Amino acid sequence: MTAALVVLVGLLGLAIGSFLNVVVWRVPRGESVVRPPSACPRCGHLIRGRDNVPVLSWLVLRGRCRDCGEPISPRYPAVELVTGVLFGLTAWWAGPSWVLPALLYLVAVAVALTLIDIDTHKLPNAIVLPSYPVALVLLALASADPGGAADWGALVRAVIGGAAMYAVYFLTVLVYPAGMGFGDVKLAGVLGLYLGWFGWGSLVLGWFGAFLFGGVYAIGLMVAGRAGRKQGIPFGPWMLLGALFGIVAGEQLWSWYLGGL
Repeated sequence: MTAALVVLVGLLGLAIGSFLNVVVWRVPRGESVVRPPSACPRCGHLIRGRDNVPVLSWLVLRGRCRDCGEPISPRYPAVELVTGVLFGLTAWWAGPSWVLPALLYLVAVAVALTLIDIDTHKLPNAIVLPSYPVALVLLALASADPGGAADWGALVRAVIGGAAMYAVYFLTVLVYPAGMGFGDVKLAGVLGLYLGWFGWGSLVLGWFGAFLFGGVYAIGLMVAGRAGRKQGIPFGPWMLLGALFGIVAGEQLWSWYLGGL
């Protein structure tokens, strides 16, 4: 059952990754992700259905437009492949559970926001703000656990976690506005929902992990001479990585830490 689930969810991830390529390109430009259909930016020919199969079409076309020969960036199949792998790993980790849809949504949002933040240093409201109601609904479904034992305490924790993360990041921006933007504050609330749902340890270590990973990266850039002390870096990807760290390992590490005390 788990192997079949991983394969099916992984294939779904490939398709979602193809859509995320559209999201990453169009959302920062304020364009619709539905219309017009995808087309070659050079010759304007619409992408045929057979040329829109994730990863495989790029390989068959040898990374070029069928009509004009314009190179197609390898980033497109890379995003599709990475999203598929991440979806498969998420299904393997969560198993056939009601929290899986919530986690898959988070993975999709994480891929899109990471690329957009790297490209533009922005976290678009068009993605972040709708994530609040979507995350709440999906986490409520996970808490209800139809056919199992409901855990409404987890949903209460999620709401508290979202509010706490938002408040901490909001105060951080007020104290040191050069350190991050309000896009990070809005994303913090979404990530707090997820981290709080999994537990207090996940919440604490997910918050800490973002600053740890981001700090290590910034120091690495300075040591390599690729950034100065006052140069900003996209912080959204590190917030998302910190959330991953908190969800996967937060509760175990928190229990180990409290046990040591």
